[in-house]
Amino acid sequence: MFLAGISLIYAAEYFVPWMVAVGASDSGVATRQDALSILFAGGVPGVVLIVLLVILSIIALALVVEHLLTIQRSVLMPERLAEIVQKHLSASQLNEAIRSCQAQPSSLAAVLHAGLRETPGGWATVEKGMEDALGEQSARLLRKIDYLSVIGNIAPMIGLLGTVIGMIFAFQEVANTQGAARAAELASGIYQALVSTVGGLIVAIPSLAAFAVFRNRVDQLIAETGELAQTAISPLKHRLQSPASQVAPPQS
Repeated sequence: MFLAGISLIYAAEYFVPWMVAVGASDSGVATRQDALSILFAGGVPGVVLIVLLVILSIIALALVVEHLLTIQRSVLMPERLAEIVQKHLSASQLNEAIRSCQAQPSSLAAVLHAGLRETPGGWATVEKGMEDALGEQSARLLRKIDYLSVIGNIAPMIGLLGTVIGMIFAFQEVANTQGAARAAELASGIYQALVSTVGGLIVAIPSLAAFAVFRNRVDQLIAETGELAQTAISPLKHRLQSPASQVAPPQS
């Protein structure tokens, strides 16, 4: 994310030269400075902040890729698991249904297994077990994506710190020259401040956007998991709610 922002700065050098102009030659023609030299012109504090932002951008990118691979319907709700469990329960094969859940670890399997193991307590207990398991799966996935929100909130703070440090350098130059500092002498601190701010935003905006997308996706998939679990366990519900029927407890 941040590396992509650096690429944009490079592109801006060719299309908007005045964005990186830092001085003028004797003929009055503005010169352009290399983008990386601008990024690292803040000395040790500036380099440390830029490195932190690069690290955060790499972590955020890795999290996005991992979430794209794991937070999807086929992973949370394996194909045909609900159908297999429903068939076993229709045939009064409770233990086989439990083994089917254990054979395909997933959010749906965890919810179904939590309900099936509570069959001796009646339907109310089964339903409560499934609700608790569904809540646990939702909390687990939300905790998983919460790191993107953390990065999205930390990155602007790092950028703000760089902004403050850059302005300190600029005003220090004013103090050292007793107010006689020229604009070119103040430019270093000022563009360090601006680059730090831009860097923090480049990391924060995509991270927060990705967090919002994944949060909505988690909510949607958890709701679908609950509905699918209710459908799969419906044969057990009919038998447990029937006064004349009994269901053998699952074998440990």
